[in-house]
Amino acid sequence: MAAHNPLLRLRELGQSVWYDYIRRDLMESGELDRLIREDGLGGLTSNPAIFDKAITGSDLYDDRIRQALAGAPERSTLDLFYHLAVEDLRAAADAFADTYQDTGGRDGFVSLEVSPELAFDTEGTVSEALELVARVDRPNLMIKVPGTLPGLRAVETLTARGVNVNVTLLFSVARYEAVLEAYLKGLETRLEQGQPVDRIASVASFFVSRVDTALDQMLDERIREGRPVEHMRGRLAIANARLAYAHFTGIVRDARWQRLAAAGARPQRLLWASTGTKDPAYSDVLYVESLIGADTVNTLPPATYAAFKDHGHAEASLEQDLEQARALIQGLPDLGIDLESVTDRLESEGIEAFADAFRHLLEGLEAKRARLTP
Repeated sequence: MAAHNPLLRLRELGQSVWYDYIRRDLMESGELDRLIREDGLGGLTSNPAIFDKAITGSDLYDDRIRQALAGAPERSTLDLFYHLAVEDLRAAADAFADTYQDTGGRDGFVSLEVSPELAFDTEGTVSEALELVARVDRPNLMIKVPGTLPGLRAVETLTARGVNVNVTLLFSVARYEAVLEAYLKGLETRLEQGQPVDRIASVASFFVSRVDTALDQMLDERIREGRPVEHMRGRLAIANARLAYAHFTGIVRDARWQRLAAAGARPQRLLWASTGTKDPAYSDVLYVESLIGADTVNTLPPATYAAFKDHGHAEASLEQDLEQARALIQGLPDLGIDLESVTDRLESEGIEAFADAFRHLLEGLEAKRARLTP
């Protein structure tokens, strides 16, 4: 079947495909079960923007909202949202239960994000993460934590507590290295405490297309100035991601990791996020075909998922042209481009965008609450 379905071929190459989408009818219609059955779909991710569109942009949740408020009319709007989200995540987690069991806990995960308003609050992130874990009550839940500096401390703490963490909004190799270090420290703490490490899973969500969008704009300025850098457009985000993967492969070969692996620990896989193509001049599967490698995940929005299934080509590509990737990134300072400042800005913009979506979600849900309450 893999010969006719490139999504199945990705699995053969060691890459898991997750779905960057959730909405109630995905589970209720049987569509999620079909994607798992036919395409080997391995997991699902959500974020505030996805829930905002699902809940405030449709009437699919109206009956559930009425039921939730009838049972607890004093419920806050924030708690109402989490009530709806937890129902969805439980349904999705149950759909992936066989995948989780069949892969020995490697796949079958669903991700729920802590409030983006906690992005710089370590203690608040840890507290809300533990509360969400208890509310969803499924072993194949991952809690999404933004990879800010305060978020890193939360990642270490949550890993030590045995929580599966999806570290999100990563744009730079340096920050990814710090995230991986936090995961390793969390595992080491847990091991020192005599706790098992063999059922903990984690991914580091490294964003791709947004990096090209930002850097292409800067390259276009250089092109207008007469600099011959056209060849760099649409290649820098992939180069950035390949350097992150090179760091991962180096870490899993060293003695420190081997000690953890001997105790049953699982590597923190890189998850490619923001893989929908923003520039129509590029292939609609560019950020899938260019980032295929073992021990990775690609979470695809529905349009990119459908495009890759239709005409994608699946061959190992992540470790190709690594020296060229280094040369591309190292050439940026000569163009007056500071990659660190760009990735810092993208992190700030990403956090604000999710916070805006979360606020819009709560405002829309409050409006629905007023309309649906007798």
